[in-house]
Amino acid sequence: MLDRPSTPLRDAAFPAELLIWMSPAFPIGAFAYSQGLESAAARGMVTDAETLTDWLTSLTEHGSLRNDLIILSLVHRASDDDQLREMNELAAALQPSRERAEETLQQGQAFLDAYHAAWAGGEMLPVQRPPLHVAVGAAARAHGFDLAPTLLAYATAFATNIVSAAIRLGIVGQFDGQRVLAALMPRLRESAGSAMLATVDDLGNATFAADLASILHETQTVRLFRS
Repeated sequence: MLDRPSTPLRDAAFPAELLIWMSPAFPIGAFAYSQGLESAAARGMVTDAETLTDWLTSLTEHGSLRNDLIILSLVHRASDDDQLREMNELAAALQPSRERAEETLQQGQAFLDAYHAAWAGGEMLPVQRPPLHVAVGAAARAHGFDLAPTLLAYATAFATNIVSAAIRLGIVGQFDGQRVLAALMPRLRESAGSAMLATVDDLGNATFAADLASILHETQTVRLFRS
């Protein structure tokens, strides 16, 4: 049985630790990944602020971010460590390409290493080589952080990292990048709120272009990013 979240999304306190864990200062190497955006840009699928907003909206409402938030929520609400480990295995199995699997697993392990080095107080999280969203959910669970701010922090960090990649790829400039994020925030809040009480049955992915872009990136010869 999953625990019901006790704090509504709009009222939850925002632990400062989440700002650190989700910041570029946390050494997980997020800057090295684009989730297939580099491939999409090279093929003319994402070319400006409008198409970048559409791309991120799809990931938020129908794709990888939506699934990440649901899994994170299930990890946070797991009734015991066995259920948490089941979510860990499921999250890894849901990755649609080799590079996407490497991206989330490498970042998740890096998050786990940094968390254990500085934040765990000697208590080890009960997961091994977790995807990033599992590691974040397990750490927030261990610290007793409310689910709502954890989901919103993860969603915002996901979007800002993709926008940062878009800026480095020359898709948008810095001001347009901020406009994209400002336009996306209501959708991020909505997706995070929907994940609060989601179940395994709510998992699903309909962003075929993004998944195909991540597969095609594996053979891209000129690249800035690892995914």
